[in-house]
Amino acid sequence: MTTRHRFKHAETLETRLAAEAERLREAAKSLPPGAARDEMLRKARQAETGSQMSEWLRSPGLQQPN
Repeated sequence: MTTRHRFKHAETLETRLAAEAERLREAAKSLPPGAARDEMLRKARQAETGSQMSEWLRSPGLQQPN
């Protein structure tokens, strides 16, 4: 059986997703309008949404449903 190599990330998932969203937006600025640019912007929005959802799920204010 193979073993998994695990490592600790220096930054939180939220931080890494937010940085990826920013990187994708910057890269999209250099592209002309079209499908490739739209795809990059879509991925940036997904990364940003993932970051926000992860942050929300980790928040101490989140209550268990009754």
